[in-house]
Amino acid sequence: MTHSGTRGGLGVVQGTALYIASVLGTGLLVLPGLAADVAGPASIVSVLAVIVLAVPLAGTFAALAARYPDPGGVASYVRRALGRTAARATGYWFYFGVAAGFPVLAVLGAEYLTAILHIDRVAVPILVFAILIPPFAVNMLGVRVAGWVQFVLTGLLVGIVVFVVATAFPAVEASSFTPFLPHGWAGVGTAISLFVWAFAGWEVGTHISGEFRDPRRSIPIATAIALVVTGLAYLLLQVVTVGVLGEDAGAGAVPLLSLAEAVAPGFGPTAVGAVAAIVVLGVMNAYLAAFGKLGASLASSGDLPRVLAPGAESGGVPRRALLLTFVIAMVYCTIALATGGDLQTFILIHTSNMVSIYAAGMIAATLILPRFTAGWFMAVVAAVLSVGLLLLAGANLLPAAALALAAILVTVWKRLRRSSRHADAPGDEIAAAEAADPGSIVEVKTTTVPAERRSALDSSAQS
Repeated sequence: MTHSGTRGGLGVVQGTALYIASVLGTGLLVLPGLAADVAGPASIVSVLAVIVLAVPLAGTFAALAARYPDPGGVASYVRRALGRTAARATGYWFYFGVAAGFPVLAVLGAEYLTAILHIDRVAVPILVFAILIPPFAVNMLGVRVAGWVQFVLTGLLVGIVVFVVATAFPAVEASSFTPFLPHGWAGVGTAISLFVWAFAGWEVGTHISGEFRDPRRSIPIATAIALVVTGLAYLLLQVVTVGVLGEDAGAGAVPLLSLAEAVAPGFGPTAVGAVAAIVVLGVMNAYLAAFGKLGASLASSGDLPRVLAPGAESGGVPRRALLLTFVIAMVYCTIALATGGDLQTFILIHTSNMVSIYAAGMIAATLILPRFTAGWFMAVVAAVLSVGLLLLAGANLLPAAALALAAILVTVWKRLRRSSRHADAPGDEIAAAEAADPGSIVEVKTTTVPAERRSALDSSAQS
């Protein structure tokens, strides 16, 4: 089934802002200190390594989104390559599993604000729910408005990071970089595993790819700029964190705050508070654009109730799917607060589903991208890396396995229902029944995908 609609309104500027926000997240607040604690000055090497590793992953998602814009994102690519059940599982992993990150963002943001503004921690639950409202309200106005809001938030974030780095550089001491490998190469490996999660988020762009005016041109440019900006931000922050704080880089609970206080005692804490607020709101804003489009796409394909389908088309605003996402976020946040604010469980749910999405998406990419192109070679490398991360996840994959089981049960239910209809409806009534329930056989398409591209994709899936 093809949805009609207008061509999306996102350009390179808005798209770049959304990409940067989806990657340059809460890692800014804690990762420089954590990495310095486990690897010392050699943590700088870990940042460089992860930047290199991020290139094939980001490049593959850019190649997929540019060639095949679809609100289903990774799930739509998996559908082509691995079938409907695998696609349904991929969609559920993102929509219900990755959504476990909402309480992580909201609680971290609330904790930072209470600490920096010296507010009593009794206000944390109120702040948690207050933080959820602005990004949802903005996305209710459409991804184009959300894109411009994101441009402002990302500009402020990058500006503050530049200020902190520029202010800290004169205070960097060469002696802080010796010994360079205090914990050996094993410490560098641990730091790499930490920074892998800092560079996650490239899949977000696949869900809003149909909202670009010219996806073939804009998405690769936005991805390249975001790679450079996010890579430089983490690298420079790591250099100044180690160079200024030295052995104390990983001692404080809030390393960025320690750095800010060291280089700008008066303004530093205020800057960190602004960073915390901008990061939380920016990441939510960027991810919500993806959640809304994916939810509407899943509904259009019959994998969620069809009442949620409006807004899947290019240029549409998926308000019903966003409302369901808001309910899911509220439930997750309520559970987090009721269990004492322990975020470890939610982090594990979030990361296990992310790893599953990456593995499925990269395997699908190797099957549907044109062979021996730059995108295909990056997909092969990214698939190997993603499967490796999948194996390392181990028992943490249980939440993703539960959602995959739910996808299988939906498939079984659909087949049983279809068989029952076939048995009860003779002759022409069978065709009428199938026409009335196309959910198990349709695929959402945006108007930004020309017919010849869809034909090429179909051919690739069949080969």
